[in-house]
Amino acid sequence: MAVRVPRTWDFMETTFVALVAYGALGLTSWLVLVVLVATQGSAALSPAQLQALPTGWDSAASIIGCASAIAVLWIAIGMARREFSEYLALRWPTRDEVMSALMITTLLCLGEIVFRSLIAPTVPSSSQLSFSGIGELLIWLVALCIAAPIMEEFTFRGFMFRGWSESFLGPTATIVLTAAIWGAMHTQYDWWVRCWIFVSGLVLGHFRQRSNSTWLTVIVHAGMNFSIFLTMRHA
Repeated sequence: MAVRVPRTWDFMETTFVALVAYGALGLTSWLVLVVLVATQGSAALSPAQLQALPTGWDSAASIIGCASAIAVLWIAIGMARREFSEYLALRWPTRDEVMSALMITTLLCLGEIVFRSLIAPTVPSSSQLSFSGIGELLIWLVALCIAAPIMEEFTFRGFMFRGWSESFLGPTATIVLTAAIWGAMHTQYDWWVRCWIFVSGLVLGHFRQRSNSTWLTVIVHAGMNFSIFLTMRHA
């Protein structure tokens, strides 16, 4: 009987698993919302209902969906006979690595603010969200600053970077391609914001390659999202 040796998923296999992970994210989130709507006595989930759902419901569904996406990565890595933490480069960064990355990111954010004010001053710099209570706000913060950064970084700078950088693409092209896909997939934003997300993805990819730590990119990503929270108006 042949013994399966540890391996790295190739370019196409990595792409397929990433798509399945995001499919699991979307399907699980939708099913959770369906269940929540059903508890209110409605069997359908129309677009109008989706718009009217409490922010906390959508955030809770997103958190559960993120968990299902990570589960897909865990299964795929197990099938490759690799350790989950090793495959995704879940090495805890040093304090100097964290401070340096956060400083660079802060300068990048300041540069983006200055550039936007000079080139595109009409682009809105903040959004407004309504929360029914502190509990709903906390659930939204968990989704924005913990669940989403972990899931997206595990997928892009963890799983996809591992498979694509060891394929014909190489590390540099992988950083560019993952940043481009990451920016384009944020369809809830306009093209200005998506371009900014692309630049952020390049920086996160650089941090991942230089430090060999996906936890570092999770920390920076969470910091970016928390800064977004601070610029929002809350009702």
